Order: sequence, then C-alpha cells, then structure tokens
Amino acid sequence: MFYAVVPAGGSGTRLWPVSRAGTPKFLHDLTGDGRTLVQATYERLLPMAGPDRTFVVTGGAHAPQIARQLPALPADHVLVEPAPRDSAPAIGLAAAIIARQDPEAIMGSFASDHVVRDEAGFQDSVRAAAAASADGYLMTIGIVPTRPETGYGYLRRGEPLPAGIGNLVAEFKEKPPREVAEAYVASGSYWWNASMFVWRVDVFLDELKRQQPGLHEGLCRIAAAWGTDRQDETLGVIWPTLPRVTVDYGVMEGAAARGLVGSVPGDFGWYDVGDWDTLAGLLPAAADGNVVLGSSSAHIGIDTHNTVVVPHSGRVVATLGVSDLVVVDTDDVLLVCARDRAQEVRQLVDELRAQGHDAIL
Repeated sequence: MFYAVVPAGGSGTRLWPVSRAGTPKFLHDLTGDGRTLVQATYERLLPMAGPDRTFVVTGGAHAPQIARQLPALPADHVLVEPAPRDSAPAIGLAAAIIARQDPEAIMGSFASDHVVRDEAGFQDSVRAAAAASADGYLMTIGIVPTRPETGYGYLRRGEPLPAGIGNLVAEFKEKPPREVAEAYVASGSYWWNASMFVWRVDVFLDELKRQQPGLHEGLCRIAAAWGTDRQDETLGVIWPTLPRVTVDYGVMEGAAARGLVGSVPGDFGWYDVGDWDTLAGLLPAAADGNVVLGSSSAHIGIDTHNTVVVPHSGRVVATLGVSDLVVVDTDDVLLVCARDRAQEVRQLVDELRAQGHDAIL
C-alpha cells in the first residue's frame, strides 16, 4: 500500500508580499491553472494514494485553510505541528503514524509548493521509486538537470541498483557555485535533489533510530498516543524537545554513505517556485517579455520590457520606460525590485522583521 505525505510548511519569503506567514505560497494559485500549489500536489498524488492514504503535515495556523482547500482529505489526516522543527520531525511524524496503521507501508514525501508539468511522468517515476524501495532502499527522485542551476542541491549517481531500477546515490552535494554546477551537468552523473522521497516506513524508521535516536524515540511516543485522549498533551510536551534537522542532513546523507539510498530519474517538467523571477519563467510572456500574474488588463505598460507584474490589489499597475523589474501590488504593500535580484526579497523580509513590521509579513 502506498501512502503520500505532503509537508506544507514555511512562509515562502522570496515570494513576499503575496506569500506571508499566515498565507504561505502553497495556499495560493501562482500558476493560473485554478488550483493552489497544495491542491495541485494533492491531485497529482490521488491516482496512487487516494484521500484515505494521504497526509498533510502543516502548522496550526494553516490547518484550517488546508482543510478548506482539500475537503476530501480526512480531518485526522491533517497532522498539525505545534511549531516548526524542520523536515525530519515533520516527515518522521507521518512515517511513525503510518507505521502504526500499516507496518509494511511504502510512503512517499512530496513538498507542497512544487510545480510539475507532466503529471503522468511524475507518477511513473514515483511508481519506479516505490518498486525499488521494496528492496529496502531509501529512494529519491532525482530531477534530470536542464541547466547548471546554483540554487539546488545535487545527487551524484553511483552504480545501478541490483534490480535495474535507478542508481545508488553515491553522495549528496550542497548548492554549488556556477562553475561547479556547470561541471556537474556536463558530466552527466548528477541529478538535482528535489527532496522527493519514497521508502518503506520500517526501513526509514530504522535508519532514523540509528542516526537520530532521540528524535526517533520522541516520534514513537507521539505516534503511540495519536488518536487517543493523550494526543495533544503528548504532542505538546515532546514536540518542543525534538531536534531541528532536515531529513536530507539528518538521515539521507548518512544512509547514502552506507549504500542504502537510491534514486530514479525524473524528467517531468519539475519546478521549485522559489522567487518571482523563477515563477515568471513558468508563465506565458507577451511579445515584449512582460509576464502578468492575473488579468492582463490590470497592467498598462508603455515601453516596458521583461517585467513581472503581479496586480494583487485590484488596482491597475501602470509602468513607463522600465525593464527587468518585478512589481507586486497588494492591498497593503508594494514591492518593486530588479528581476535579477528576486532571490534577495528574503533580505527585505528580514529587514522589515527587524524593524518591527510583523503585521505585513
């Protein structure tokens, strides 16, 4: 039985001011297809898992919105974190709860804020990873790189897996500088690390116990109380004591060193929507290179080129004689920045927080 887990956390600061702490990017329709990012993630997993075998892990502030956006998801399948503790506790909690229901389950974890263009191709890769995971490997889906990207981590491929599905992961690599990324892509031996994981829950929990014994013990105690009248109390007491650690660093890198991690290729139009410039690359551009997220009539431009316009307030945005900008207009904030510095919007958020402007963050 395949179970799908969707971690839905973070505030997406590089997509501020649309993405905020109370309404992060996965709760928005950013691609114009009529679905929020978390709805699209959920729907592309439905053919493999279905609502009864899908879980979303999110914060308390977002749980009501998740429930409204995913009405078919059982209410008790929205797992609420009392506070952010990073991906290993979030994914581990879901794994521990699933293991109590189905000790032989195969589980996949997929971020709530990614865009996939070829959903059938995505499902084929997930099924291949699930088949390989049955042999005891912690599987990833490695994205076939289309360019020397410096904003992603990489997986270095090793020997083919014994069953002939995918390869061992020889090493996890951090986000590289440009010249290193170019060498990775030219070698043909590296895939992007999209943090898409598929494994048997018993294998993952055993490895978690080996590498993170305190985290494993805490999650097992929480899972043992899940669904009982002790659930909230146990969660509230134990969760703040759990270490903050990513599943990549806390589990997968060490498992790869032991030859336990495999990967299958993914070539299905995958995008990590991290900032306004990246998002614009997914959307149709006009002849002048401008991209408008929303109604094109909300932007009036003269001698304006290669500019991203997000008219989110209902006002008309007018531009004259500018190029290569990002303009995001919301009810209470106007953002204007150079398009090639879109990843630095996070610094603006940090500065606003330091100045006490929490109400707009």
